Amino acid sequence: MDGLPPQALDQVADFFRTLAEPARLQILNLLRTAEHNVGELAELTGYSIANVSRHLSQLQRQGFVLRESRGNNAYYRIADPAIYQLCDMVCGQIAKRFDAQAAQGAAFTALRTAAKTPRRTKAKAA
Repeated sequence: MDGLPPQALDQVADFFRTLAEPARLQILNLLRTAEHNVGELAELTGYSIANVSRHLSQLQRQGFVLRESRGNNAYYRIADPAIYQLCDMVCGQIAKRFDAQAAQGAAFTALRTAAKTPRRTKAKAA
C-alpha cells in the first residue's frame, strides 16, 4: 500500500468493509464449492431473500461475485477464487493468536495447580 493516493486507500478500505460482514463471509463460503441462486443461499444461511440479495449486491459491486441470469433466477458464483487465499490467511493468523493464548493459559493453569499442591518437606533426622 506504500505510496497509494487517498482515493486508492478508500477503495482498499471499501474492499475490507465488504468483508467485515459475517453474513457476506458466510455467503462467500457457500459459493466456494458451488454456484447458488438467492433462494438457495437464503435457505442455507437462514437469512431472508431480501437480506441475501442486499449482501450479494454489495459483493457484486466490489467484484467478489458474478451474477448470471438463467430464466427467472440469477445465479451467483465467485469472481476470483483468490479471495479465499486472503480469507484463509486471516483465519490462519487468528488461529495462531488463539493457539498462543491457549499456551499462555495452560502455563498459568500449571502454575496454579503447582501452587495448590502441598510441598513435601524432608523429615528431620532424630
